[in-house]
Amino acid sequence: MFAPDSSKNNTGGLTPVYLLAGFLGSGKTTLLLALLERLKAQGRKPAVIMNELGDVNLERQLFDDELPMSELLGGCICCSSRGDLSLEIHGLMEREQPDIILIEATGAANPLESIDGITEASMYQKVQLQGVITVVDGSLLLERGRNGKGKTFKLLLEGVRCATLLVLGKGDRLEPEEKVEAQQLLREWNAYAPIVSSFRGQLEDWTPFEDMDNGAAVSRQHETQTETEGQPRSTQIQSAQMQSVQSRSPFNMISSKAGQDHDHVMAVTYYFEGPVDSEAFEELLNTLPDNIYRAKGIVRFGDTSSGSRFLFQYAYKETDFMRIEPQGDVHDVAVFIGEHFSRQELVEKLEQLKGIQGA
Repeated sequence: MFAPDSSKNNTGGLTPVYLLAGFLGSGKTTLLLALLERLKAQGRKPAVIMNELGDVNLERQLFDDELPMSELLGGCICCSSRGDLSLEIHGLMEREQPDIILIEATGAANPLESIDGITEASMYQKVQLQGVITVVDGSLLLERGRNGKGKTFKLLLEGVRCATLLVLGKGDRLEPEEKVEAQQLLREWNAYAPIVSSFRGQLEDWTPFEDMDNGAAVSRQHETQTETEGQPRSTQIQSAQMQSVQSRSPFNMISSKAGQDHDHVMAVTYYFEGPVDSEAFEELLNTLPDNIYRAKGIVRFGDTSSGSRFLFQYAYKETDFMRIEPQGDVHDVAVFIGEHFSRQELVEKLEQLKGIQGA
């Protein structure tokens, strides 16, 4: 996942961002500390954003004083502090130039809304949401899963469904048959994400973390076009999961049903090379599949006033466009957020827009 040779050169100049989600007390901070230790040993330069519902980050003392860290206190990045998150990412990138950003959400955060907040930063900085790691307390999962109702159950369910990697925490407290039941429940809620168990705060298998960045880098180099190859940048795509048949990355969620491979992603960010046709772009939005819930971005239309740029928002089949005059450097970019939709199908449709640019 965080291999030593993985750098921004391997990600098309995009800095990877990882979201650590999970209910209160599930073990997110313990996992974060372990990940930071591995990154430091690999010579990486991580930065951290800690989100707390309270006004004080009591866990700051657990971290190295030299670790670049931003704190979002007194609110949740999925709602009240959501607008601040993209500003914090922008600030960290400007001040620290990290090669990876880890975000620990509050235990009450809605993961899909948190993903939405993270992807807003891509309009201002070349960052990519690389994965959603959800930590689940095994005992709590069984208790709430058997009950099947309540706000805690809903948060657990949403966190698991949005994950690209699942960590079954506190496995040492489960009997063997309970562990099997918990894993089966996780698989029922999320058919794509790998499941790794932890015992007394230590993962039983670090392989998914070691493999991911190598696999993702190979996938990007093989499947996308980059400036280093003398080809367009428009296919520098960020996604919560990168697909590659050969890769063992936990974020390469490939479902082989009916003999076909499908890449199931949570978010895709697409950088445009230039203006597109307004009618063709609106038609693309109108025909998005039902499991793409949100889309947003900044786009230029070749069939409108020269240089005009528009901020667009799409939510559940409704689209709004607003003409803007951006202050500062912003990208022509579109972000799509949903639940395990096909990256390949979406990108193919976006690439087709290039054939009718400036109509």
